[in-house]
Formats: sequence, structure tokens, C-alpha cells
Amino acid sequence: MTQLALTWKNFTAAPHRVMFLGGALQTVAVMVWWLFEMVTRYGIAGQPVTWSILPNAAHLYLMVFGLFPSFIFGFIMTTFPRWMGGKEIQAHFYVSAFALLLLGNVLFYAGLFTQQTVVMFGVAATLAGWAVGIYALLRVVLDTPPSDKTNPIVILLALCLGWLSLLAYFIWLAGGNMQWLRVATEAGLWWFLLPLFVSVGHRMIPFFTVSALPRLQVARPDWPWWVILAGSALHGVLQLADASAWLWLSDAAISSAAFYLSYCWGFRHSFKNSLLAILHTGFAWIGIAMLLSTIQSAIQFLSHDTLFILGLAPLHALTIGCYGSLVIGMGTRVTLGHSGLPFVVDSALKLMFIGMQAAAILRVLADILPLQHNSWFYLASALLWLACFTPWVWRYLPAYWRVRADGKPG
Repeated sequence: MTQLALTWKNFTAAPHRVMFLGGALQTVAVMVWWLFEMVTRYGIAGQPVTWSILPNAAHLYLMVFGLFPSFIFGFIMTTFPRWMGGKEIQAHFYVSAFALLLLGNVLFYAGLFTQQTVVMFGVAATLAGWAVGIYALLRVVLDTPPSDKTNPIVILLALCLGWLSLLAYFIWLAGGNMQWLRVATEAGLWWFLLPLFVSVGHRMIPFFTVSALPRLQVARPDWPWWVILAGSALHGVLQLADASAWLWLSDAAISSAAFYLSYCWGFRHSFKNSLLAILHTGFAWIGIAMLLSTIQSAIQFLSHDTLFILGLAPLHALTIGCYGSLVIGMGTRVTLGHSGLPFVVDSALKLMFIGMQAAAILRVLADILPLQHNSWFYLASALLWLACFTPWVWRYLPAYWRVRADGKPG
């Protein structure tokens, strides 16, 4: 067997390998593009670029539909069969899904520099790749023995809603009706990403906690999870109904339930294990983000004013603080565990994680500060993102095409 064939065999040996490689490359590419857009837009260097679509719409796509799904599919395709005692997903499913998702991202970037038609082909490829992934996961749910499949079914439904959100984005591109872009935005954020990350956290964080701290008694209540799911669904409905002054109804419940879960899962004790602390801290950002959103909405409700005093600070606390941190935590744990490497968090990884917290805080501050100051906070946050994820990619990318260190398959 040639070295190239051996590398390909290693690379396609498990779903997390191919999907995490795509996601890892996107963590750098997405912020390089956004940093370039901000530097030219604010006149720091060069001239503003005229993209084929709205830059904020491109940013939405790359973060919601281009970055996180690669990590999500890599993780879920790896864990679904284990959760339900089923057969491993066949390679042709996850390799095909990966190839289509990668093609979609490449075409999307190319289309930004050329024409909207190319962007549409990129989104269509992503829709196709996403559909292949959903079908493979659905087969696992249907083909495995009867058991409590509530959590996997919720995750699968969230992925389906994400696909429909992306379809709304495609319809916007095809027809130009801004209402479809709005549907894609709110549905993608509140009916796809938050339910999915919360459900994965609800399933895995208590498990990881007990594994790392076996003497700790960890409660696993289901009702806060359902409260967050219902609150997230209501948040999306209220946003689409232009009822932001009423978001406190959903967001106060989400924040309280998220903080309660952090307490039940032993947030305070998690700092005895660095990798565990990363996961707990990432999840805790949900409570913080939704508390900020509650405050903003309550001020609107009481003052009868439509002013967003905190701007997009709650949203960026959620996306960068929570999702960015959980990608580092879950991505690192799966990469180490499924590469036969020890669960060791050294000083470099700790600095990466701390840097992500700083990036989230700076991005939150950028939304709160007066306009004449916030551009530098935008840039600092983007640079910190790159400073954290670039070393992470450099360190772990080779693990996806190398043989496992312990000699085991997968």
C-alpha cells in the first residue's frame, strides 16, 4: 500500500477525522475572511470590497451553516451508534457528506469574490451534504434496538430544522426576499444551534464529569433541558414576530435552567480537571448570554423603547463564548480519545481556551461600547479567535490522517 493510500485509509477510518478536518480549516478561514472584511470596511488598510452578497449575510452563513455543522456531524456520527448500541456509520456516508460540505464552503468563498450564482451552488452542495448526514443518522435511530432515544431524536430534529433554515437561506439567495434571510437567521440560531448544543451538553457533560471525577455525585435532571428547548423555540418565534420586548419570557427561563444545570453538574468541582473545566465553562456561557438578553428585553418592556442597549452582545456571548468554547472542549476530547492520545491539557491549550474567553468578552464589549470605540474591539476579538484556533488546528490536524497512537482501529 502506498503512503498516499495509507494516509487516505487513516483519514477515512472514522467520521470525526474527516468532519473535524473540515471544521478545523473553517475555524481559521471564516475569521480570516471576516477580519479582512472589517479591516477594509473600517479603512484600516486597503479599500472596501464589494462582495456578491451582503457581508453580514455571508458572516451568518459561514458561522451558523459553514463552521459548526462540520464539528457537529463529526461528533454525532461518532457517538450516535455508541449511544444506541448500533453499527458504526459506513464510510461512504460520512465521506460523501464531508466532500459535499467542503465543496459547499469552497464554492461559497469563491462566489463571494465572483458572483452570487456561485454562492448558490455552494449552498446547494452544503444542503446535499447535510441531507446525506441526516439520512445516515436517521438510519442509526431506526435500525438500533428499542431504547430511550429521546436525546438522539431531539438532536436529529434540530439538525433537520437546521437544514430547513439553510433552505430558507437558499430561497433568499434565489429570490432576494429579505424575509427568508430573517427566517434563516432566527431559525438557524434558535431552532438549530442552541437546541443542539444544549442537547449534546445535557448528554455528555455529566458523563464526562463522572468519568473524570468518579467520587462526585452528579444530578442529571431532564426538566431544565426541556425548559431550555421550549424557551429557545419561543425565542425564535418572538424574534420573527418582532416582539423583542417580550424575549424576557423565554430568556429568563433559559438562563435560570442553564445555571441550574451547571450547578447540578458540579461546575465548581470541574476545575479539578482542566479539560472538564473547558466544557463546563463553555456551557455556563449559555446562562450568561441569556441573562444579558433578559436584561435587554426587560429594559425594552419597561421603558416601551425599541433601543437595543446591549446590541448583539447576548448573541456573541452565546456563539463565541459558548459554542466556540465547546468546540475547543469537545473537539479536543474527541480528537485525543479517538487518536489513542492521553487526555492531557498542557499550558498551550489552557492559553488557547483563556484566549477564547477573552475574545468573547471583547466581542461583547464591542456591542456595548459607543460606536467610535468598538471597531478596535471587533478587530481584537477576531485576532484573538485566530490566535487561539490557528495553534489548535496546527496541533491536532495531523491526528486526523495518522494511525492511532494506541494501534486501535478508528
